[in-house]
Amino acid sequence: MNSRTRHLELLNRASNVDILCVGDIMLDRFVYGSVDRISPEAPIPVMRINREQSMLGGAGNVVRNLLSLGANARFCGLVGKDEAGREVASLLNEDDQCTANLIVDDHRPTSVKTRFMASNQQMLRADHEHIAALSETQQQQLLLDVAESLPDVQVMVLSDYGKGVLEGDNTQHLITLARKAGISVVVDPKGNDYSKYRGATLVTPNRKELSEASQMPCDNDQSIIAAARHIIETCGIENVLATRSQDGMTLVTKSGEVVHQATVAREVFDVSGAGDTVVATLALALGLGASLSEGAELANIAAGIVVAKTGTASVYQDELVNALHHQELNQAEAKILDRPHAKDKVVHWQRQGLSVGFTNGCFDLLHPGHISLIKQSAAQCDRLIVGLNSDASVKRLKGDERPIQTEMARATVLSSLADVDMVVIFEEDTPMETLSALLPDVLIKGADYTIDQVVGADLIQQNGGRVFLAQLEDGFSTTNTVNKLKNS
Repeated sequence: MNSRTRHLELLNRASNVDILCVGDIMLDRFVYGSVDRISPEAPIPVMRINREQSMLGGAGNVVRNLLSLGANARFCGLVGKDEAGREVASLLNEDDQCTANLIVDDHRPTSVKTRFMASNQQMLRADHEHIAALSETQQQQLLLDVAESLPDVQVMVLSDYGKGVLEGDNTQHLITLARKAGISVVVDPKGNDYSKYRGATLVTPNRKELSEASQMPCDNDQSIIAAARHIIETCGIENVLATRSQDGMTLVTKSGEVVHQATVAREVFDVSGAGDTVVATLALALGLGASLSEGAELANIAAGIVVAKTGTASVYQDELVNALHHQELNQAEAKILDRPHAKDKVVHWQRQGLSVGFTNGCFDLLHPGHISLIKQSAAQCDRLIVGLNSDASVKRLKGDERPIQTEMARATVLSSLADVDMVVIFEEDTPMETLSALLPDVLIKGADYTIDQVVGADLIQQNGGRVFLAQLEDGFSTTNTVNKLKNS
């Protein structure tokens, strides 16, 4: 199963997972308008307000992303006894897939961030909040709420925005509860002391946060890895996923695995809330049994979608599905290489100790016989190249009415197959020149040939390679199919 298929399978099961989010929730208000003059009272722009919008922010944005991805979400946190707190409660309760346990504080306001936007640019942000740790009574209530939810969830997310819910020993108590229940804990961290997250399955700092927490530079791959390993070793955290803006993400595990994910964003309008999207997508993937690297890959794609939106946006399941399909097309196109680039790729593979196989044909109308040949070929090597006759070559071999499909159409279909790692189009009647350039380790041809009849067999064997004759599936032929269509 390739990664795209695996990701789609995970998303199809999103409604089967329940994620608990605990942390600092707030209300995000957006005030939209236009600016066309400067105030006569001071050298500042005058904004004419057109509309206002409110949505869940902070830890609430993790909840929003979980819900939009199709998961079931539970939330435990605190709000003030005020209009903003009631609005937060209303927003949480408007989705049937969400369950919220809110502690109401009579003595402090709900955190509210108000952003003033003109022409898709943020002009000003105004924060209304009071930062303080929970009282002992509130801590006990939070622990009770979390303990009540843990039997019904697969993952717990701690979304720390430094407003007080996850201060002091509270975080350790929450992690201990979850780990005793066999629940993974994903942390979106805050501050410089990551020891308070000891026992967490994964923390997801950005580059700046990782540098500050480790007190180490984080300006390239190696320094990122070193800083992440320092956090793992000194803070008792199992794994670190460092988000790196335009440089993608780096996953470093306790076992020593390192996985770099290149950024997939096409355009970046607003990075607000992208970390929440990463945390939510990761939690969903882990809740469905995915590996950390699978979750990181899916989260990276989701982040690439959300940064193309304005405001603290969320990613919807259908957007992620569409992105996966688009990624598959891009990957398929990337497999189609000319001979010089193919040679470089083969050398790279062989230096890694990977065996390279080669088979060829016209593959005009792909049928079960072709699929059988490709599967047998892929089983003989680590990386499979398919040599494809060009349109001119097919015409010379098969007649003026062929090929039915163009060479790029045929190459695109072949490259979309998981068993095919590269497609090389050749103009000649035989693949001899391509074989001479690439020098694969295994040459595969159908068993309707003998080895002495296989073009290039001597070359490959003299170079230390071997020839494999694949069993043919009877009853399948492009020529016969075309004749049937003509006669029908």
